[in-house]
This record gives sequence, C-alpha cells and structure tokens, in this order.
Amino acid sequence: MAQRWLPSLSALRAFEAAARHESAKQAAQELSVTATAISHQIRGLEESLGVALFVRKPRQLELTVQGRELQQVLETAFDSISAAVERLSAVPFRQGITLSTTPAVAVRWLLSWVCMLRDAHPNIDLRIHASHEPVALDGVTADIAIRYGDGHWPGLVAEKLFDNTFIATCSPHLDLHDPAQLPAHSLIHFRNEDAVSSPINWAAWQKLAKVPRLDVNAGLVFSDETHAVSAAVGAQGVALMSRQLIEDELREGRLMQPFGPEIEGKPFFLVYPESRRKDPTIQAVRDWIMAVPGGLCSV
Repeated sequence: MAQRWLPSLSALRAFEAAARHESAKQAAQELSVTATAISHQIRGLEESLGVALFVRKPRQLELTVQGRELQQVLETAFDSISAAVERLSAVPFRQGITLSTTPAVAVRWLLSWVCMLRDAHPNIDLRIHASHEPVALDGVTADIAIRYGDGHWPGLVAEKLFDNTFIATCSPHLDLHDPAQLPAHSLIHFRNEDAVSSPINWAAWQKLAKVPRLDVNAGLVFSDETHAVSAAVGAQGVALMSRQLIEDELREGRLMQPFGPEIEGKPFFLVYPESRRKDPTIQAVRDWIMAVPGGLCSV
C-alpha cells in the first residue's frame, strides 16, 4: 500500500470549522484557540496545497471552488470519525473476573443473588468456577475464591463468610424424631475425591451420638452435595449437611433437624491475593459477596 500523504490534521480541522462558520473568529471559539491561530493554520494549508481556499472579505470568509470541494470531503470524513467515536464510546468497558467455589456454595448460596452484582456493576462479567479442589488465584484460572479452612493461606487476604455447622437432616415425611430410629433409615453420604479435606461424615457424627447398631458405611453415596440435598428432600434417607447451605429447606419445612448432635466444621472464607487488595473489580465482587444474605456481614 502506498504511503498516504496528508496535510496537518490541525490545519484541516481549522479549515473545516472556518468553512462551516464562514468565520475565523467563530472557528476559533469552537476550537478554543485564537482567530490568529486559525488564520495561520489556513494560510499554511493553502501554501502546502498551492491553492487559495478562501476569498477573504471584511468580516466573512468565502470559499473558492477548491475550498468548497475540500470542505465537502472533510465534512463527510469528520462526520464519519465522530460517529465511529460515539459508537465506540457507547460500548462500556467490560471486566471479566473468575470466582472459584464449591458447587454447593455456588448453587445453594450465590446464584440466587448474582442479580445484586449485575445491578450494581453491569460492566463486570462474572465467571463461576465450581470445584472442590482449590485452584491458583493467578488471574488466569481464577481471581477470587470461597474456600473452607482455617483462614490462613500465605499471600491471600481471608475474610470469614459463615460458619459450617453439620447437622443430621431429613424430610418431615420420614417422621423421624429419635436417634434410635436412625438405623431403620438409609444414610445419605457426600464424598468427593477432589475435596481439599474430608467433610464431616457419619463416622464422626456417630462418635458423638453413639447410636446402637448404626452402620455408618451403608446408604446412598453422592459426589455432589446438591444431589445429596435433593435425595434428603425426596425422603430417600437422612443426610449430614452443612446447615448454612440448607437454610431455605429448613425455613420452608422441606427439611428438618430431627435430633443432635451438631458438629462444627471449618468455616468458609472469601480469599483473594494480597497484591490485588485495592483492585476495583476484586473489591466490587468482594462487596457483593459480603452483602449476600446469610453471610456474617449481612446478619
């Protein structure tokens, strides 16, 4: 492609404004310069082109034939540039961010409240990475995460979200009220090999409850907590679940806690890199999560 030659764009802009207003003074007011500067730009343009663009009259500029031809071309070009800039500036800058969390926290706690983030920050595109395995918060795999643990992760800010209390729970249709009845019902287990640590299980519960003839290894086994909850709601057995993740079912009476004991598991924390503490997108997602009903900051 041949190299494009153009006169000074500042001179072309000065000429177009003067031609449109038929006045150097009004062109100067539009471009926030002096009338002398406009006149100087136009004379330089005429010299570079080798033609006169205006017939200069007292208090008025009148275009020559060559000036009229250039003015029409520039008017179309500047209109096209202006329209393109307006279209581009009308498209908001979008920022993507990946939140890593367990499937149960994503489905049973966060997803119902994504609208809060969307309403407050419509330019943020949230991607949810659901996994029991902790991933790198390197800005590629994920940026921010919800994890359960002791709250100590080197290089990460950790803010506590909620406790993680495990309870025996079942459908009211089972008519279960006494631990002695438990061996007559199926136990529902959640086991996932990718989990960062073993969740509270029926064996741990039985050490406290000491229910006679209870086989803690028998029953239904699910690799997804949400499936275990669905089985319990469907009266398929008794599940040992985090109470914080089944609050809706307990409140609505679809699940009940027939008896104790309760076991405290590791709390859930919001974590993100210390180096990104002041990142506005991280802070926007952080503020949204902290405001989600059920967390410590929303109580």
